Amino acid sequence: MIYSMTGYGGASGTCSGLEVTAEVKSVNNRYLDCSVRLPRSLLFAEDALKSAVQGHISRGKVDVYISVDTAASDDMEIRVNEPLLHSYLNTFADVAERFGVTNDTSIMGLMRIPDLFVVARKEQDKQELADAICALLEQALHEYDAMRAREGQKLLQDVLSRLETIETLVGAVERRSPQTVEEYRARLRQRMDEVLAGAGVEESRILAEAAIYADKVAVNEETVRLRSHIAQMRLMLSGGSPVGKKLDFLVQEFNREANTIGSKCSDSEIARTVIELKGEIEKIREQIQNIE
Repeated sequence: MIYSMTGYGGASGTCSGLEVTAEVKSVNNRYLDCSVRLPRSLLFAEDALKSAVQGHISRGKVDVYISVDTAASDDMEIRVNEPLLHSYLNTFADVAERFGVTNDTSIMGLMRIPDLFVVARKEQDKQELADAICALLEQALHEYDAMRAREGQKLLQDVLSRLETIETLVGAVERRSPQTVEEYRARLRQRMDEVLAGAGVEESRILAEAAIYADKVAVNEETVRLRSHIAQMRLMLSGGSPVGKKLDFLVQEFNREANTIGSKCSDSEIARTVIELKGEIEKIREQIQNIE
């Protein structure tokens, strides 16, 4: 399966009483660059989340977002400072007895006393919470992988189509190359006849010059290597991801062979074919930048 480096996935659920949302999105990048953004209270889970991402992705710029709906959470509790409460109650009772006043202590009155009641988060098992968030992230990653697979299939079809075009263009170069030698030999004979004013030209000399020219403009090695690169790229694409880096290297070899053919051949028809060939190679290179 070929995967694109561009994708998105999300999932929401309850993790240890917290309403959590996990989102993953990525764009192409030469290496894996993972960034995790989550509330400060959940920073302890960052390493585990990055490990989960690394299990799915080999390269790309990946952003993971973990958000918590605090309005729906039940992780807050009110704690009573019992030693301080006992001290206040004893003091109130003592004052009422000593000075003959009514002890009208009430809950609402106690609520006004600073530091007597403290709002705090419930103690949570961090490992349990981290595992729950990672499980939620896995759901988001599955959706993310499904989207990347769909995009990867489109990239695969486009690259394979362009490989067929390149193969056709290579065939055109192979057919045209021998004709350029024959045309060169005919032009050479015509020029020498003109120079020598019909005195006649030795056939062996014409053949020798044509042989030198044929050796100079021969592109057999380049076209054979191009066909080999085409077969190798198809094999890589059939093997599945991650192959992006290998494909990137291979497409450089495509360019090298195309440039050599262009520098060897002065024939205008081959030159036009080489321009088309390089155009297709460049389009493949652009698509490969998005393959994992």
